[in-house]
Amino acid sequence: MKFPVTLFFTVFTLNLTATAGEPLETVSAAYRQVPREYRLDGVVEAVHQSTISAQTQGQVEENLYDVDDYVEKGAVVVHLRDTEQRARVSKAEADLKVAQAQRQEALNEHDRTRDLFGKQLVSEAAMDKASASLKAARARYEAASAGLDQAREQLEYTRVRAPYSGIVTRRHLEVGEMANPGQKLMSGISLDRLRVAVDVPQSLIPAVRRVGRARVEQPGNGFIEAQKLTIFPYADPGSNTFKVRLDLPEGSTDLFPGMFVKTSFVIGERRVLMIPSASVVHRSEVTGVYVIGTVGKVGFRHIRLGNSYEAGMVSVLSGLEPDESVALDPIAAGTLLKQQLAEK
Repeated sequence: MKFPVTLFFTVFTLNLTATAGEPLETVSAAYRQVPREYRLDGVVEAVHQSTISAQTQGQVEENLYDVDDYVEKGAVVVHLRDTEQRARVSKAEADLKVAQAQRQEALNEHDRTRDLFGKQLVSEAAMDKASASLKAARARYEAASAGLDQAREQLEYTRVRAPYSGIVTRRHLEVGEMANPGQKLMSGISLDRLRVAVDVPQSLIPAVRRVGRARVEQPGNGFIEAQKLTIFPYADPGSNTFKVRLDLPEGSTDLFPGMFVKTSFVIGERRVLMIPSASVVHRSEVTGVYVIGTVGKVGFRHIRLGNSYEAGMVSVLSGLEPDESVALDPIAAGTLLKQQLAEK
């Protein structure tokens, strides 16, 4: 596990040389401030997970996608029988034509009556009647136009479309079954936007609120920083934990809904003694470094390591003291140690 940390180390070049004649570079072990993190298990969830339902009545004519198929946003996923809906559209179009003709007739009559009224050849009552007839015709036209829009919308409902790109997880109705408004047709999830749900002990919540940083481990691909933390405003009375959601960046790889993952919440800072991981030697069960003494003597020291950090650094739990110098090139230091032992 690698932790983010900003490090500044000074590399020293000693006048010690191995057989190749190159100077031996060293670095001093030093304390640095690093994030203090608390690790918890979490479950990956899809932000977009929903079930498409029928908005009109009709028999299922075709399911265009099966379980585990990928669907693009806006693609038709289910076809419903649309005979009745098409008939309603045809009727609504005919009603609109009739209303349009009646409106035009009322408009013409209104214009003629207005001309005669201006010449005082018809009564005011006739003028009022022509105006009322025109208003009624216009209202009938607007109602017919709205009826056509509604009929077309009902027809469009027979072509059920995906609200977002994702994976089909379940088909609720098969071809030949009758769908009614509100009945489930197909379920799916999107892999574009994911989040992780974690149960956090209530003792950690104040620090999590204050710092507001967390990371999620991608299997075999390191950690990714959560974009946003959402802390539920109530605790589970049985476990005394708060549910926290970690929103992940879009396009996160190697993570899928339902997976268990490791999360790390930053709850403060701590001081650790660190050295470059390149200076560490692993020999079977032994872990150590080559320590350079004040008089240039080289010695091999057993150490116990802690966590790994960015920039190729590792923490030391025991075996080293601050400001002790270790060789950056263990091979060259080992060669120099053999020379010093041979000279005794």
